[in-house]
This record gives sequence, structure tokens and C-alpha cells, in this order.
Amino acid sequence: MLNAKPNLYTIEHLQPLNGPSPITLDKNGKNGSKKPTVRSAHELRRREFAPIGYVVPGYIAEGCTLLAGRPKLGKSWLVLEMGLAVAMGEACLGSILCEQGDVLYLALEDNERRLQKRIDKVLGPLHEWPQGFQYATEWPRANEGGLDAIREWILSVPNPRLIIVDVLAMFRPASGGKDNMYETDYHAIKGLQGLASEFNVAIVVVHHTRKGGSDVDPFEKVSGTLGLSGAADTTIVLDRDGNGATLYGRGRDIEEIESAVEFNKGDCRWVVMGKAEEVRRTDERSVILETLRDADEPMGPREISLATGASRNNVDQLLYKMAKTGEVMKAKRGQYVHPDRADLIDGYTSTPGKNDKKIRNHQEDEAEGETDA
Repeated sequence: MLNAKPNLYTIEHLQPLNGPSPITLDKNGKNGSKKPTVRSAHELRRREFAPIGYVVPGYIAEGCTLLAGRPKLGKSWLVLEMGLAVAMGEACLGSILCEQGDVLYLALEDNERRLQKRIDKVLGPLHEWPQGFQYATEWPRANEGGLDAIREWILSVPNPRLIIVDVLAMFRPASGGKDNMYETDYHAIKGLQGLASEFNVAIVVVHHTRKGGSDVDPFEKVSGTLGLSGAADTTIVLDRDGNGATLYGRGRDIEEIESAVEFNKGDCRWVVMGKAEEVRRTDERSVILETLRDADEPMGPREISLATGASRNNVDQLLYKMAKTGEVMKAKRGQYVHPDRADLIDGYTSTPGKNDKKIRNHQEDEAEGETDA
């Protein structure tokens, strides 16, 4: 039987001061059979809601999450690792501890042989495979009983926490080409979102991104119309560019996510490296230092940008900060060297004590806030 858990989205801890006002209307606004509940803002102020419940803290909350990424990027490895971690009450993404619960993994693009091989790769020989991780490689589509079958599974296990649909294309109703595309996409997710909200579970739906899309907003790369992300509570995009792989997340109830992640080919697990901005900035600093160390003469921001592939604006900002902290030395206006290559500065001498004034001058220049064009 389903545990009697509090609804983390809609539970009331205080009774409303006044009962709901039943209104019987049909779709045309006339008397009908439906009775929508109308309450007042005065009542709403008195209601208390429990905090958002996370299945994978910081990433997967109770509700419906659309996880999109390019084919062969590692989405299935990611959700498989999450599912096993929840079923075992262990950590995923490196060190994120999950609360134990029952998991249903719909591996609709896999067969049992491939799934066995993948689980063995993730868990290795030392782990017992969890009884609470249940799977299916075939499942009816949403309009053919698929939603009802998920509901039956939820009611059949003691502690349902996570359902993974991998992938959406194998679960959504087959398109007849006549319906409005936005509505078709919206309803493909809405049924799952309704189940997730009703039972306070997390449902993760794996989907693809399309080629192209916005270089500014990764969420515009999600294949299909905005109806998919519009119906989901949260959208997460796994993307890779010249700076590495990143998990972007945005939702109604979670804080926005932009985490740098790395795939370990040894155990096929993903690891969160930290906030993408901080990790990328550290990486860019290392590349700049390596470039300056190998240079035979002082370099300016434009030359460093061309040599490293980093944007000119980022290079300008980093050089200014690195010079202030002594990570690089300024040879002259707009020209920098690695501290190990101070011999490239005109007038530099290795005689102890004779460089003190020059170094102090560099530090004073930076302290005045001098920036390079």
C-alpha cells in the first residue's frame, strides 16, 4: 500500500476559515457537473505548505522533470545512476546522498542484456543489486494504458520515490499529425506531471535536444515546442561545448542550476565538479598560465584570446584579477608574462633585491585599477 505521506505541494496545516465555495459550471459557463473549488486570498494567507521534497537533492524534486540532451551524450547513464542511488539510499553525481525509496525505470530503448551490462558497469562487483530498483523494457504508451500502469505500480510498492521514462518518444501518444503541435507536446507531459503531483513522487522523462538552437539559452535546444517544458515542473538540459559538459536546470520550485559535470568512463558515472562559472573560470586561468609559460615574449589579451580560444572579454577580466593576485606579471601596458618568465620583462635582472622596485611598480599599477583596452 502507498505510504500516507504529506503532500509537499498542497497540504494544509490549518483549516480554512471559511469553507470552499462550490460552483457548478460546464465548459460553457452554464450549470454542469463540475464543481471547481474557489477560496479567498484571506484563507490562502493562513495556509502552510511543507518544503519542496527532493529525490536527488538540488537536482530532482518531486514533480515531473524533463531531462534533455543530445543523443549519445550520456543521459541514460545519468538517470540510471540516479535510479540506483535512490533505490539503495546512496550517493550519485559524486557525493549527493539520496533518500532511499522504490524506483521504476522504464528502459524503453534497451533490452535486458544491455541493461544488465550497464548496471554492472555502474555498481561494480562489490554492490548487491537493489530489490527496490524495478524496471521494464516495454510499456504501453500514455494513451494506451501507460499512465494507468504507472499508477498501479505506485500503489503496489511501499515507498514509491522515482519513476524514469527513458525515452519520451517511446511513451508519448503516436502523433497523427492533425493536432496542434504545442497541445500535443503539452499533453505528452501533463499526464505524467499530474501523477507526480498526486502521489508526491518524482518522474524524470528523458528527451532529446535538437541541433542548433540558441547559444545563449540552452533550454531553447529542447526538441519540440515549448509545450514540453511548459507542462513539466522542471526542465534540465545536459549539454556539452568547448568548455566541457554542463547541467542546466530551471523549474517552478527549484533554484536555477548551472553545474559543471564530468563523465567518468571507468564506472560510467557523472560527477558534479561545482558551479559551472567557477569551474570554467578556474580552467581558463590554468590555460592562460600555461600559454604564458610557453610564450617567448610578453602577450596581450588579444593574443592570449586567439591562442586559448577564450573570449576576449573573459581574458581581459581574468588578466586584471590574476595580475592583482600575482598570478601573472605585467611587462608593460597591455602585455603580460608568467611569473616564471619574468626574464622577458625589459630591464629584468635575476640579481636578488634588484627586482623589488619593478615588482612594486607592477603591483602599484594594478592597485590603481588600471585596465587594458
